[in-house]
Amino acid sequence: MLSIKNLEAGYGKVKVLHGISIDVPKGQVVTLIGSNGAGKTTTMRAITGMIKPTGGEVVMAGENISGYDSYQIARLGLAHSPEGRRVFTNMTITDNLLLGAFPRFTGKRPKGDIKHDLERALEMFPRLKERRNQLSGTLSGGEQQMLAMARAVMLNPEIILLDEPSMGLAPILVEEVFKIISSLKSQGVTMLLVEQFAAAALEVADYGYVMENGKIATHGPAEKLKVDPAVKAAYLGGSH
Repeated sequence: MLSIKNLEAGYGKVKVLHGISIDVPKGQVVTLIGSNGAGKTTTMRAITGMIKPTGGEVVMAGENISGYDSYQIARLGLAHSPEGRRVFTNMTITDNLLLGAFPRFTGKRPKGDIKHDLERALEMFPRLKERRNQLSGTLSGGEQQMLAMARAVMLNPEIILLDEPSMGLAPILVEEVFKIISSLKSQGVTMLLVEQFAAAALEVADYGYVMENGKIATHGPAEKLKVDPAVKAAYLGGSH
């Protein structure tokens, strides 16, 4: 589904990614864990066209999308729920969700039943359903995170990239976010998950990659990484 091969990227003269390779098979949840500054968010931005790779390639469903603009990548069915939520604060929840389906309105993605999918997204995120006509800027951080995830779902994507969905959330909301990720997984949604809570990420994932200083330090089935002594010592001791 998604294959990253020897990817290099950075900002200006600062190189962040040093030839990383990641595979995300169709229907699976793959997680990328690592300390702050390891390069996880840069990886997501390079995949989605927010920054241009300087080496390697990103292949989605057999098509090399390296160097594509973000809107072109979205049209191919890759949805991104970014770090920091980035909802449109002066628009309602409903309008934010419909904007997530924009390529479907313009014919760049299969249209399907957008009205049905809107209701399904709201059912999946009951807190949003209660406030569907409320301006997004008035939502709490947790509610905005849910909106960012629901907006990604509205693309009816082939794959979803989730960047730090639990960042800054209270424990009860973190639990709710991971229940939603598990629900999406049960529906066969393919996901690449970057997450600060490594233990929770490995609990829901099929496979995991550990990133250190812009490189992949180790990788393997999530069940194996959960009991790996080095991974446990570095990333699982303080997670929940």
